[in-house]
Amino acid sequence: MNKTTNILFVGVGGQGTILASNILSQGLIDAGFDVKMSEVHGMAQRGGSVSTQIRFGKKVYSPLIPEKEADFILSFEKIEAGRWLNFLNPEGVLIINNYEIYPTTVLTGENKYPEDILEKIKEKVKNCITVDAANEALKLGNIKTQNMILLGVLIGQLDIKSIDWENIIRNSLPEKIVEINLKAFKTGLSIYKK
Repeated sequence: MNKTTNILFVGVGGQGTILASNILSQGLIDAGFDVKMSEVHGMAQRGGSVSTQIRFGKKVYSPLIPEKEADFILSFEKIEAGRWLNFLNPEGVLIINNYEIYPTTVLTGENKYPEDILEKIKEKVKNCITVDAANEALKLGNIKTQNMILLGVLIGQLDIKSIDWENIIRNSLPEKIVEINLKAFKTGLSIYKK
């Protein structure tokens, strides 16, 4: 793979966005790619926006993705997908979690959560995969595994062979939550594989 691939993770603090991006980066490094990563926490501890930019290929010089050059955007929340849509390459893939986290302005009644945001996003994106990660996570018994389901979907789309994702996940998480997260990862990988 000579081309640099650009992946943008976007979400809200507490969703496990950075953990998922760290697991992906480690797998790509293990596969021999040059990987650059940049993360912005914002007000993550207060439910604010979180984004991670990952670029990988034969040789990568910068961790920052220019506008309209993301090959993949993995959005953990619907509003965040809309906020970062201008970074998606016209031929890129948007993977969007059909999940809502209400910002403070919505919780205080200052603003309303846009009811039709998913439809508006789909009108603008050629390649869009909608994932009901919350429902899948609840079926597994742990809502917090949404990030691993979404990561599984993304890795299924990347279709990169020879990476031991199970080992990387085992080494990235405390032992007591490894098995449920592996199930979540495999759920995302199997349901939405390319």
